[in-house]
Amino acid sequence: MAGAAAAPRLELREISKRFPGVVANDAVSFQVPAGAIHALLGENGAGKSTLVKIIYGVQQADEGEIAFDGRPVHIGSPREARALGIGMVFQHFSLFEAMTVLENIALGMDEPPPRGELETRVRELLDSYGLALDPHRRVHTLSVGERQRIEIVRALLQNPKLLIMDEPTSVLTPQEVEQLFGTLRRLAAEGCSILYISHKLHEIKALCESATILRGGKVVASCDPREESARSMAELMIGGSLKDLSQKSTGAAGKERFVVSALSAPGEPPFGTSLKDVSFMVRAGEIFGIAGVAGNGQNELLAVLSGEERAGVTGSIRLDGRELAALSVGARRRAGLATSPEERNGHAAVPGMSLSENALLSARSRMGLASAGVVRAGATKAFAAKVIEAFSVKATGPGAAAGSLSGGNLQKFVMGREIMENPAVLVVSQPTWGVDAGAASFIRQAMIDLAAGGAAVVVVSQDLDELLELCDRLAVINEGRLSETMDVTGISIERVGLLMGGIHGGAHAAGQAGAAAGHDGRSPAPRQPEPAL
Repeated sequence: MAGAAAAPRLELREISKRFPGVVANDAVSFQVPAGAIHALLGENGAGKSTLVKIIYGVQQADEGEIAFDGRPVHIGSPREARALGIGMVFQHFSLFEAMTVLENIALGMDEPPPRGELETRVRELLDSYGLALDPHRRVHTLSVGERQRIEIVRALLQNPKLLIMDEPTSVLTPQEVEQLFGTLRRLAAEGCSILYISHKLHEIKALCESATILRGGKVVASCDPREESARSMAELMIGGSLKDLSQKSTGAAGKERFVVSALSAPGEPPFGTSLKDVSFMVRAGEIFGIAGVAGNGQNELLAVLSGEERAGVTGSIRLDGRELAALSVGARRRAGLATSPEERNGHAAVPGMSLSENALLSARSRMGLASAGVVRAGATKAFAAKVIEAFSVKATGPGAAAGSLSGGNLQKFVMGREIMENPAVLVVSQPTWGVDAGAASFIRQAMIDLAAGGAAVVVVSQDLDELLELCDRLAVINEGRLSETMDVTGISIERVGLLMGGIHGGAHAAGQAGAAAGHDGRSPAPRQPEPAL
């Protein structure tokens, strides 16, 4: 790391940015030394995204100054940022769906090398990270997690002096997270500064040596995460005490509500993951978890369960004894099934439509928002307003466009819309992906409360801490197959991680297994989930 007298790699001086009706950044100042791994923390809407867009040249500050390696700079565009040596991995991706992984990587480079050389470099990077990604697959066939890997590789190919990473581990197994952290630590040791944004506060503690905390667009604190607890950092972010989750019911679960038997379905050609004889059961009052690395059939499973995909599907889906497999999406919703996909922006919600209109899309039948093809505008607006209030969604009102909300607030609205329909069964994928600690706690509590009321809840997530905190039982999805069901009491998170990582097979999986077993060859001890945030 550079000496104490050296100029910081990045210095922000009184940066301010205003939008109509809101101050996104208010005189923000902090430094990131060369070779440091620095965390930027804050709730959704605290101003983090605006700030890093200013650093990367996507937006321009209204006031203030940026210094890079000790000299003032004007960053007028991402190209100028890259020329300085700034790389960024965005939480929301900028990819062309009809193009391949390799073509998208090339388009993100100012001067891409010849195709063969680029492919060699990409494969070398993928191997060093231990990530599976076919450079020739088209983006539209990829899951959210696989798309995120494209952004990571694209940034690292630039050999950046400063790397901004926004939620880079949200779809990795524990073993892959450790491998990524090893790479980031090597980069830092070589002098690359890293500005790390994550809502996984245990990761911040493990990786970062300093942190700046934003609230309401202002810097409210700085700390050494290694000396803080995850809870104390979360409370600095929200400016108050964090509410504990109420405990899950310890009583016996109720009757069988949702039973999936021998469910098989073809994957989307040519690269989709086929579902193979998937079976599980969820009782009333129970939360059932499905873990797995992105791209192993989670999206296909949700599409089949929701009714979005019925072609070639075999097997049984029963809700309170009623067979749903032949029913449409709307008929399944009327029967009591609510679903929420992992991609909130464009799938769970239409960005250009208002929150009222988005509420109408899935709640029109169960909440009586339309009759005989006629929309009840007043009832629709009232329902959207009720969701906004009950789930503390930061929005200007039911008329606000979904695309105007921060990622965490849109997720709260989507989840609130589904939960407030009071479904008999809720199936949700990545319920807290990319949201802050306060919002994640709120969403998790809402799912616990729904189950406590007698619903059956299915949670598909790559966040093992989330699954261990929420679920009564869980299984792992691996190349379209579901593992045996495991009770979360005393479960080994390392074992679950290996089941998730084992989808890639080969030497990588074997190496991960050996590493997880420890030097003496014994199985790892069970790990309990962290305290609820």
